[in-house]
Amino acid sequence: MKKIKAIQTEYKGYLFRSRLEARWAIFFDCCGVQYEYEPEGYDLGNGLMYLPDFLLHGVDGRDGGDLYIEVKGQMTEDDAKKINRFYELGKEDPDAYGKSKTAIFVVGNIPSGGDIDDILWCIEGEAYANNGNWPNKYNFETIDGDYFAGYPGINHQGKFELFGDDSNYLCDMDRRATEKAYRAARQARFEHGQRPRLKGGY
Repeated sequence: MKKIKAIQTEYKGYLFRSRLEARWAIFFDCCGVQYEYEPEGYDLGNGLMYLPDFLLHGVDGRDGGDLYIEVKGQMTEDDAKKINRFYELGKEDPDAYGKSKTAIFVVGNIPSGGDIDDILWCIEGEAYANNGNWPNKYNFETIDGDYFAGYPGINHQGKFELFGDDSNYLCDMDRRATEKAYRAARQARFEHGQRPRLKGGY
């Protein structure tokens, strides 16, 4: 079976390897978070080379600061090995909780749903899927070792944050602004793999 190739997509001066990556860039822009695309590659040892998709700057809240993002529509064994290794290399104590120096958050397709509750439900399903030893999408595990769902969104101060799977954390989310950002990313239209036409004022 022949592998289907993703369409490279230009957006804001970057040439993204896929439309999915470009859609996440749109989401990050709508959330007002600064990012770099494929800023640096890493030699993980044992012949493994790794190039994270995004580096976010100034993430708010739990495990705030800089955060790597890996976009995976479909995960492979090789992908999983690299992501796990990258996270582990940044841990000072492999057995302790705490943010890795190479903290990485894995995302998948832009979550869908009729409203923010559906979107959060979609994220939760991915965060707690039984993936064996593969890293879960939308989970803090590859950030600080805590197997806990993480919901990307905008807080009430207008900053990008990963919200934990607890009503006390989710209540800090600006639900309307977050839903608008997901809709903008999902609804962006690209002409022949080039610039998106955004709806909704973004």
